[in-house]
Amino acid sequence: MSTDATLKITFDRKHIFLEPGGTWTVTHLATVDAELRSLKIQKGNEYSVNLQNLSFCDTAGAWILSRFLRRLKIEGISYSVQKASKEVQGLLDQVQSYMVQIKELPKIPNRFLLFLDHLGHRTMASAYTSLTFLSFLGEVALTFLSTLLRPWRFRFKPFCTLLQRVGVEALPIVGLISFLIGIVLTYQSVDQLKRFGAEIFTIDLLAISVLREIGILLTAIVVAGRSGSSFTAQIGFMKLNQEVDAMIVLAMNPTEVLVLPRILALIVALPLLAVFSDFMAVLGGGLMSMSILDLNLEQFFQHLKMALGPWTFWVGIIKAPFFAFVIALVGCFEGLRIEGGARSVGIHTTKSVVESIFMVIVLDAAFSIVFSYIGI
Repeated sequence: MSTDATLKITFDRKHIFLEPGGTWTVTHLATVDAELRSLKIQKGNEYSVNLQNLSFCDTAGAWILSRFLRRLKIEGISYSVQKASKEVQGLLDQVQSYMVQIKELPKIPNRFLLFLDHLGHRTMASAYTSLTFLSFLGEVALTFLSTLLRPWRFRFKPFCTLLQRVGVEALPIVGLISFLIGIVLTYQSVDQLKRFGAEIFTIDLLAISVLREIGILLTAIVVAGRSGSSFTAQIGFMKLNQEVDAMIVLAMNPTEVLVLPRILALIVALPLLAVFSDFMAVLGGGLMSMSILDLNLEQFFQHLKMALGPWTFWVGIIKAPFFAFVIALVGCFEGLRIEGGARSVGIHTTKSVVESIFMVIVLDAAFSIVFSYIGI
């Protein structure tokens, strides 16, 4: 009796005959396993497995045979098993009973359909998020009106604490970035305008761009990354620790306790930060322009005064409360949506910053159109 595992394959038109032989044990199956794996299954053929010469097999040999027979069954190809001994047939039946039953091969999904499915899910999720955001906006508005009617319910101490965190503590980073932006803007402007002999108009460009756009926009982006993300993370961790649920149990309105003080604190702080940002940017630009253009302080202020229109400063400041409202609202909204664990905190904090910056830029574009239309 041969101790090697053999596999004889005979092709006769549409009939394929397989004759396993020898001992199909775990130590002798490498060759026959590779042959069965490489055998191409073609529909329309009939397979016949003759086990007459199979003297012995263990569970590994029975599993290899059963796997091949399952391939045929999945492909819908007819086959027959012949002349199996009672022991081999019993072992095959037992192994097949433990194999995972698959009715058909998993189909490779169409990429275009996958794209449409993904697009549909994202569209529905975006629509649901938009409706939820509008509902949250309405809740904040009602809470604000309720607070106006009952001002003694307003959380003044948390408001002052938040005002310090989002306002006073943000002064260094806002001032530093604005100062450097003023220097860079002035240097680049002089470098370009000197080709036309118009270096002196650098002061006009600095004043108008900083006071109307760059100062408030830069401040809003810094605040969105600093305070907006902080709002999301703080409220999110409170929700994960079930502190928000505890407030509801104690008949406390989370919007009144957590959201409203943050929105109002940022609405007060952002215009002040914008003024400070304008000052630091003009200071940095002024120092650079006096250095490059060889101007004294009096000449710089004369050109600055000539460049400023009656609405130049206020155009930027008018935007600040609206930017602050959007940043705080989005930060609190994403914080209240956090659930599950730390991964959710990271996801919604990132969303908060991205969505806030996006909405700030959209609002800024809308203001630019409105101001241009009314002529200021």
